[in-house]
Amino acid sequence: MDPFLRTRWLVGTEAVNRLQQMRVAVFGVGGVGGYCIEALARAGVGALDIVDYDRVDVTNINRQIIATTETVGALKVDVMKERLASIVPETELRTYPMMFNEATADEINFADYDYVVDAVDQVTAKLLIIEKAQAAGVPVISAMGAGNKLHPEALTLAMLSETKVCPLARVMRREVRKRGLCDFPVVYSTEEPKKVEGIDERSPASISFVPSTAGLIAASKVIRDLVRE
Repeated sequence: MDPFLRTRWLVGTEAVNRLQQMRVAVFGVGGVGGYCIEALARAGVGALDIVDYDRVDVTNINRQIIATTETVGALKVDVMKERLASIVPETELRTYPMMFNEATADEINFADYDYVVDAVDQVTAKLLIIEKAQAAGVPVISAMGAGNKLHPEALTLAMLSETKVCPLARVMRREVRKRGLCDFPVVYSTEEPKKVEGIDERSPASISFVPSTAGLIAASKVIRDLVRE
């Protein structure tokens, strides 16, 4: 039985065959990236590279598809690899258990990819991913802030230059202009971030259904672009 049968019914055999020839990189295997990676694999993307230095923490259980009581403490890329092997074993998966920054950027060849997904939190890493993808002529989509949000229906696709409300998008717009980078698509929320008292601002509040929705929206954009729908 063909695991992609119903996908073929929807987009056609030629599109599925095309997806199976594609390689996509996803940076960040967290609340957004984990759902995005799995959706790409289930849609039939033939090869995936996933990049994340972090390990599963118990506080990830509320929103990350790879986080369970059994995976706490394990490298996120390893857990994702094992999970995908049980879902779509045909997927060629390369894992990079590292923090992506100036010191490690040369370990990734962006020219290998048909699409790049930025699902990391750090602004410097996001900008570097965008810069490297654009320099290689590879399409890229970036996830803006999904923390401190409660309404998944407020998430949408737009070009970065068109965003509003989102504090992270505001910072990214400024930094992208400074670096002379081109405009690119993002997933962002028009919801005002919820003010939460007494927490570390570096660790925003979160819930199960907002980061996951952002990841699925990002995956849908990648798939539709790759099959030219």
